[in-house]
Amino acid sequence: MLNKNIIENVLYAALSTGGDFAEIFVEDKYITNMKMVGGLLENSISGRDYGVGIRIFNGFNSVYAYTNDSSEENLMKVAKEAALAINLEKKDIILNLMKSDIKNNNKVIVLPKSVEKSKKIEIMKRGHFGAKNYDESISQVTVSYLDEEQNVLIANSEGLLAEDQRVRTRLAIQSVATKRGEMQIGYSAPGASMGFEFYDNINAEEHGKEASRIAKTMINADLCPSGKMPVVIHNGFGGVLFHEACGHGLEATSVAKETSVFSDKLNKKVASPVVTAIDDGTIPNEWGTTNIDDEGIPTKKNLLIENGILKGYLVDKLNGRRMNYEPTGSSRRQSYKLPPTSRMNNTYIAEGKSTFEEIVSNTESGLFAKKLGGGSVNPATGDFNFAVMEGYLIENGKITKPVRGATLIGNGSEVLEKIDMVGNNLKLSQGMCGSVSGLVPVNVGQPTIRVKSLTVGGRKGDE
Repeated sequence: MLNKNIIENVLYAALSTGGDFAEIFVEDKYITNMKMVGGLLENSISGRDYGVGIRIFNGFNSVYAYTNDSSEENLMKVAKEAALAINLEKKDIILNLMKSDIKNNNKVIVLPKSVEKSKKIEIMKRGHFGAKNYDESISQVTVSYLDEEQNVLIANSEGLLAEDQRVRTRLAIQSVATKRGEMQIGYSAPGASMGFEFYDNINAEEHGKEASRIAKTMINADLCPSGKMPVVIHNGFGGVLFHEACGHGLEATSVAKETSVFSDKLNKKVASPVVTAIDDGTIPNEWGTTNIDDEGIPTKKNLLIENGILKGYLVDKLNGRRMNYEPTGSSRRQSYKLPPTSRMNNTYIAEGKSTFEEIVSNTESGLFAKKLGGGSVNPATGDFNFAVMEGYLIENGKITKPVRGATLIGNGSEVLEKIDMVGNNLKLSQGMCGSVSGLVPVNVGQPTIRVKSLTVGGRKGDE
């Protein structure tokens, strides 16, 4: 992607004013993004995004610049201009770039850009058909298709030279059910770090039906009561609660600044003894998996919480300096236009010993949150508010009638302490995570868990 001699010259230029570390990130991305509404293709965007980011460290401070002109003349100019932010005595540095051997976690068989667009549209039509024909209450179906191939080169003044290819494919189906002027939404969005062979493993029509099943169930549901009660949160997308309310607090982005509730709590109890939490960037072909992070460091399985005890953080190179902590292969960014920082990959609560049936039968009354929707979180305090996309009452140890309008309200660190049962049915679900380094693909996940007491906001009695 860039000649080795050019890389070395640019790194020398970046360090010409006394910086102590320099890095080049080269990105070449091909992307296809399509949207279908009402069975008709509404928009289709295919393109290529290419650019180079240059980052310089001086102690705990950094300078970042980027360009989409990768000529040596321009890269030297950008590096020197960025270096002007640092005004120290130039250090003697000898570069010896050694290309890294990288383990491939994501086997790709068919590159999406080699597949005709008509075949991709056919997948979307199948999803639409399954969703729209599920029930007469379904008033609108939106299908989105995404594939991307991101090729990166990362080199730095410590001698690292690494290249990686990231290929991802995803189908998202949203169904809207309407009844007496009210609307309810259902959603299903499978994705993986795979090529077009991904569609040999999933059934687009079935995912369409699933989105519509949720919408239909909720449009016919009673309003949810409010109050404090036990809440059973199902596997898969239920893990978004841990991701948002707790996971971001374990990223060095906030820990290093001591704005996280988990700062200075390493090796201390932060959760119930039944809780073990992990972030793993190496699970083969999973949506949040990469071979290396965006600083060129191999991803790995990071133990965050073990039996309630905080064991680690997710750390990037710059915040690692501030924390005196080694990077954990967790540095990510949306594109070359943004500097990287610590982010999650595939984050989940590990399996426990209880079965799903045991968790439900041991809950006399409460709420079963089968699927969570959107929400808001204050990362500094961990206070959260999550909508329940699909919920049911638990009565006499059994899941009974569906309820709509439920909201989970609480605090992330407090909820960790209140988890008293963890199931043995781990499942991962796909999403996009936003932070200071942009949107990145992540998996959230967990087995079924029970929170012994949680505030549920409901609308019963409002009508």
